[in-house]
Amino acid sequence: MAAPGTCEQPSLSNKKMAIHVTNDIERSDITQGTMNDDDEFDCSQRAQLLRAVVLGANDGLVSIASLMMGVGAVKDDTKAMVLTGIAGLVAGACSMAIGEFVSVYTQKDVELAQRTRRVRKNAGHEEETTNQRLKLPNPLQAAIASAFAFTIGGVVPLLAAAFIRRQHTLRLAVVAAAASLALSSVRVLIGGWMAMAITFGLTKLIGTTGL
Repeated sequence: MAAPGTCEQPSLSNKKMAIHVTNDIERSDITQGTMNDDDEFDCSQRAQLLRAVVLGANDGLVSIASLMMGVGAVKDDTKAMVLTGIAGLVAGACSMAIGEFVSVYTQKDVELAQRTRRVRKNAGHEEETTNQRLKLPNPLQAAIASAFAFTIGGVVPLLAAAFIRRQHTLRLAVVAAAASLALSSVRVLIGGWMAMAITFGLTKLIGTTGL
């Protein structure tokens, strides 16, 4: 029994146990931090891909529907509207893919330059290892996603016009309605209406005046 007023010295086994528990906690914190970093960068990659898909689909809907509305304003011909839509679909998908590729590739170059400068500044092995583990944006993946989404969006007004061959006014209304229903938000919907109305009005005016 210990004498009053004295403290028991911790045994060697208790010290080893405390050190072991501390190391486990530190190791768990490091692992959790690494998983959180990986999740963060995975979310960043997914958000970038989602952005390309959403923008591509909305662009396809608005561009092709506006183009077909413009042609339909001056010519009562289903074939002309559909062929114009197909040409716009191919050109727009290629344009979206090229633009997205250049944009993401530029972003990749900027991130690489920033990481290289950070590694040189810190000159630390841990920082260098961390930077090597981080994921960079994929320009080709973003370009393919954007072009595919544009094509899917542009097909909607094309199909709407292809199945209505005789009633010209109804065809225009169905194209506008199909594009409006497929748009993703109220803000984009208002912009799509404005784009289709402006294209229809200007083309009608130019076609009427004979310019």
